[in-house]
Order: sequence, then structure tokens, then C-alpha cells
Amino acid sequence: MMMYVEVLKICDRHAERLQWAMHEMQGRLPFDAHVLGELSGIELAILDQFTARFSKLQDMMGAKLFPVILELTKEQGELSGFIDKLNRLEKNGVIASAHDWLILAEMRNSFSHEYPDEPEIQASLLNKSFVLANELLATLDDVKSYANRYVSEG
Repeated sequence: MMMYVEVLKICDRHAERLQWAMHEMQGRLPFDAHVLGELSGIELAILDQFTARFSKLQDMMGAKLFPVILELTKEQGELSGFIDKLNRLEKNGVIASAHDWLILAEMRNSFSHEYPDEPEIQASLLNKSFVLANELLATLDDVKSYANRYVSEG
């Protein structure tokens, strides 16, 4: 249970900073090439914070929180592949959809690609990522609600 608390603390920190960045940039949505061209240095730094916290939260949940949840719930059987773990989490109602989780991972991976000469692509990715960030945060809430049933029992 200690591992759950530690991992959750890190996830919550990423989520809190992700939400802050989303709130700060809300007035600039939806992004387009023109809007991106007008962003101040501070706004660009906030977008960097957004993409970094999205990536860190998604990674921490997949790499640390999900395995801890499966351990906490004493899941039986061999779950060697990540997709097996996702499917078990979906089956048990921890996450809404394994497929949707993979879309969040794809978004995280897309942040590593730079499109400096293609602001339309940048804007499209940012608009999509703001929608997906809400899904990521909702998934964290769902996981916490599910896990709290086990934590309060133990």
C-alpha cells in the first residue's frame, strides 16, 4: 500500500500542474497557426509545461500506477505484456478502455516530434491533446476511486 501512496502522490503532482497549464491556456483555445504565432514567451513555457506534465502523468500511470493497482487488487494470472495488463484493468472497470489508453500513449509519443515549420500541425496536435488531457485526468480519478475501495479495506 505504501507504494500506491507514493506513486499516487507523484501522479497527483503531475495532474495538478497539468490542470494549471490547461487553465492558463484556456483563453487561447482553439489553437491555430495564427494563435501559435502570437504566443508570448511565458505562454510558450506554459505549453511546454502542459506537454511535459501530460507526458509524465501518462507515463507514470502506465509504468507505475497500473502495476501497483493490479498488485493491490491481488490480480491472479500471468500478465506479462502491457496490453494484457490494460485489458485486465478494463475488464475490472479500473479504466474505461484499453484502446483509449493506447491513444493517450500515442499522444504522449507525438509530443517528441517537432514541427517548427508546420504550425497547422502543431495547433492540431495541441487541440487534440487538450481534449485527451481531460480524458487522462478522468482516468486518474477513475483509478483512484477504484483503488480507494481496496486501500480502505486494507
